[in-house]
Amino acid sequence: MAVDLLLGLQWGDEGKGKIVDVLTKNYDIIARFQGGPNAGHTLEFDGIKHVLHTIPSGIFHKNATNIVGNGVVIDPVIFKKELDALKKFNLDIKSILLISRKAHLILPTHRLLDAASEASKGKAKIGSTLKGIGPTYMDKTGRNGMRIGDLELDNWKEKYRALANKHEAMIDFYNVDIQYDLKELEEQFCNAVEELKQLTFIDSEEYLYQAQKQGKKILAEGAQGSLLDIDFGTYPYVTSSNTTAAGACTGLGVAPNQIGDVKGIFKAYATRVGSGPFPTELFDEVGETMGRVGNEFGATTGRPRRCGWLDLVALKYAVRVNGVTELMMMKGDVLSGFKTLKVATAYTYKGKEIMHLPYNIEAENVSPVYKEMDGWAEDLTQMTKVEEFPKALNNYIDFLEKELEVPIKIVSVGPDRTQTIHR
Repeated sequence: MAVDLLLGLQWGDEGKGKIVDVLTKNYDIIARFQGGPNAGHTLEFDGIKHVLHTIPSGIFHKNATNIVGNGVVIDPVIFKKELDALKKFNLDIKSILLISRKAHLILPTHRLLDAASEASKGKAKIGSTLKGIGPTYMDKTGRNGMRIGDLELDNWKEKYRALANKHEAMIDFYNVDIQYDLKELEEQFCNAVEELKQLTFIDSEEYLYQAQKQGKKILAEGAQGSLLDIDFGTYPYVTSSNTTAAGACTGLGVAPNQIGDVKGIFKAYATRVGSGPFPTELFDEVGETMGRVGNEFGATTGRPRRCGWLDLVALKYAVRVNGVTELMMMKGDVLSGFKTLKVATAYTYKGKEIMHLPYNIEAENVSPVYKEMDGWAEDLTQMTKVEEFPKALNNYIDFLEKELEVPIKIVSVGPDRTQTIHR
């Protein structure tokens, strides 16, 4: 059986958690393949709003096994908080949540290093979530990291101490004033590790290989978005992992020829958290309205998201890089009430009109070329089928499908799992 992928196509926050939750009934296994607790996947159902950071978004479905893959980085303290929040749902966590032994651990000193590095950059800061993600991936590629499998060894605390000592020396090197009590942080860490060790650790690449042989249906869940990919995103204002389709292969141990459908998620407009270029960003009342109506605040940090019109240049780029086979458009309901909508169809780049994403999209190099379209006034949130859509919304969807050359299979009209319309 092929492994299907579900990816964000913008700067994250597209609504992946909701769609994984909606689709889980069709899959046996949901597997996170990259990122860490810098992710915030919001799920809403039965009047409950729940935010997951590391645990896959299929966790509320008892029919599915959820795997945290080798490409993910795990903070035991945050993971424990997630587990505590799930206790009221009476889930058999030990049997439905499995963790790859090859997943790397975020240490308390990784978070301190993150804070020291960001503080040292001043105005040039990248907008890190300060969760220790970058330093952990640096240790991974530097071959210094600690992994989940190390927790099964008798000497794991010795390995921890050696790496933490190195980190403390690096923190001193930054020579910035960050206040912390490492002893307290380490006590929290060790307590969380003991709880983590009660879960089921697996050799995930072997587990997934055998699951495929048995004909089980697998959905790989991405975090963040394609434009935050360490290679193909708006570097250096990116995350520290490969958020694109290729990251699912390295983050789970799945062969490229085993990838099936690639489901790409995008908002009907665009948002971005933190620093970095954003060609279609709005600084007026329209942008403020999008943020307010769309409740655009980071699920992990609470930071307000920057808002702007949909950028087709960037979206086409993400579709191509990922090999997207079907699309899901989120938050169409947020655009209700705008008399006119705009979509960026090209850029003016150094005096010339271009249709592709160039190396540098900073504001001094790029300005968007817009197509205007009629908006709609109707409230979409109570609609349950495509036939109820206003003509202007159908025109918007048809235009996007023609430009992107990929069908839009799902339109979300609200945060609840029931507010999901299949086309």
